[in-house]
Amino acid sequence: MSNPYEILGVAKTATADEIRTAYRKLAKKYHPDLNPGKADMEARFKELNAAHDLLSDPDKRARFDRGEIDADGQERPQRHYYRDYAGGPGGARYTGSEAMADDDLEHVFADLFGGRGFGGGQGMRMKGGNLGLTLALDFLDAVKGGKHRVTMPDGRTLDIDLPAGLEDGGTVRLKGQGMPGVGGGPAGDALITVKVRPHPHFRRDGDDVRLDLPVTLAEAVLGAKVRVPTIDGPVMLGVPKGANNGTVLRLKGKGIVDPHKGTRGDQYVTLRIALPETPDPALEEFVKAWTPPADYDPRRTLEGGS
Repeated sequence: MSNPYEILGVAKTATADEIRTAYRKLAKKYHPDLNPGKADMEARFKELNAAHDLLSDPDKRARFDRGEIDADGQERPQRHYYRDYAGGPGGARYTGSEAMADDDLEHVFADLFGGRGFGGGQGMRMKGGNLGLTLALDFLDAVKGGKHRVTMPDGRTLDIDLPAGLEDGGTVRLKGQGMPGVGGGPAGDALITVKVRPHPHFRRDGDDVRLDLPVTLAEAVLGAKVRVPTIDGPVMLGVPKGANNGTVLRLKGKGIVDPHKGTRGDQYVTLRIALPETPDPALEEFVKAWTPPADYDPRRTLEGGS
């Protein structure tokens, strides 16, 4: 893999939020589901996942920046120079501070020759590759989290506990559930990319939820207590007297949980006055008899007025 910072298009000094934002933007662009049959897009998506996997882990990122692991998360061989072994005790040259046993030589040559060992006696020990999967979730399942079952490519099923607040394109990592390691190395991870299905009524706006609520003309004019759906279930909301079409009301703390900040957003309810679908003679007679105030002009904000 190339430099993960270059893959995500961020600077080496980028914050965790900047890295997450860059990843989400690119993941949506290159997601295989949005680019069916395009192998280059799928390869690019896998690169993005691998880069985000490394840079989103503070320990891995620090080790990469120090040169201890490469862009694939593998240990970099420690370089040995002749100076390390020159001028040993008793005039011996190219030895360490103590005489090197065969086992010590084995480790040096293992570093230099990719873990094959001196004389080729041992196999290479390496962590397994990561495995990418896509999980489609309903809107409420994504924002509320909870237990879900996923089927792995090898037929295994796993019951996983998803965190609340998952966004479309977000990734959940299952440690040790990826490809098996080589030579006794640990297994890789499974990276599950979440695809959130849209909800017929709720819309996500960051950690807030937005909803359009139909109300009757009487409820808007006279005020009322009305039942409003939220992601946690219905609640009662007070519609103020004289509310207008487009009036926005807030339900504090009824939005989406941010597991990183430990905070929760709000729900914003936009009132939409809904007249009867079939003509109402009584309403028609009332409107005919109603005389609006002299200063009433619903189009006064438009250029030129009415």
